[in-house]
Amino acid sequence: MLSDKSRTEAYRQVILSNSASLRNKVVMDLGCGTGIISLFCAQLSEPSEVYAVEASSMAEYTRQLVKQNGCEELITVLQGRAEEIELPEQVDILVSEWMGNCLLFECMVESVLLARDRWLKEGGVMWPSSAALSLVPCQADSYYAETMAFWEQPYGLDFTPLQPLAQQEFFTKPKFSHVIEPEDCLTAPCDVLQLDMYTLQVKDLEEIKGHFHFCVEKSGVFHGFSAWFKVQFESLQRGEAPVELDTGPNSEYDSKNTFQLMSYSYKRPPHWKQTLFMLDRPVSVHAKEAISGSISLRRNPVWRRHMTVTLHWNVGEGTSNCQVGTKSFPMWR
Repeated sequence: MLSDKSRTEAYRQVILSNSASLRNKVVMDLGCGTGIISLFCAQLSEPSEVYAVEASSMAEYTRQLVKQNGCEELITVLQGRAEEIELPEQVDILVSEWMGNCLLFECMVESVLLARDRWLKEGGVMWPSSAALSLVPCQADSYYAETMAFWEQPYGLDFTPLQPLAQQEFFTKPKFSHVIEPEDCLTAPCDVLQLDMYTLQVKDLEEIKGHFHFCVEKSGVFHGFSAWFKVQFESLQRGEAPVELDTGPNSEYDSKNTFQLMSYSYKRPPHWKQTLFMLDRPVSVHAKEAISGSISLRRNPVWRRHMTVTLHWNVGEGTSNCQVGTKSFPMWR
């Protein structure tokens, strides 16, 4: 998190913009890593206590960093899983950086929900407070040329028999850390999944479904879908706008209340970027044509941090040229 300056600054802004309201509050920083969010709380506001929770052996280094920065009176570092830790009191604020590729990959959000149910006070605040997964049908000319068209005539030779192997290698799984240019979006994106961090339950994570309906705005080649997420941090001050962290294409930083994380201030996108899901074969689409369908995110029943994303789509429904497709993408490391 430290090296991802845009992401870290977003959390810093959340703490800074709520510093007055954090005074005398009890905060839990779950999955704290180096403790950077806990240190922000201690240095930028006046909480009564910060519990920095880290499951890994990194917790020992976090203790050293807390002491090195003179915050040991405010920050208590606890090593353990969310299901196992014990606190002496409930907390007013539960903050965590749990998001993964395509929002839910690696499913750290489960630990956040378990901690919420055990330790968050009635009326307490979750940061992030809500989350959404955005989707857009897109072109991916460069990636398609690099992985498929390349085999048509490299060095003047026909290597097309290798195209099926290339398709299996590159298109059966999502492409992480993809950067989509705004001009590659065939239409405006839409939010296909929305999560309320106060009401979301662990059992809901087994499979989450959403639907989409796009109207193509410009003719082009439909290579696949790009996905990204945004999360909101509600303000502790009544009537104040939330801070929003948006990992979408061509996003920028607005110092007032929005961190859209391809920050022009830092010239470097956050590590998530976007996730690209390629169709097996590109489809030519025309302006005003409809692309509709559904998306589901299903947890792996054995490897619980992994999941499968399944997309169903229909191009030109109700026309003589209607094209229908379904494809599943396993997400694992």
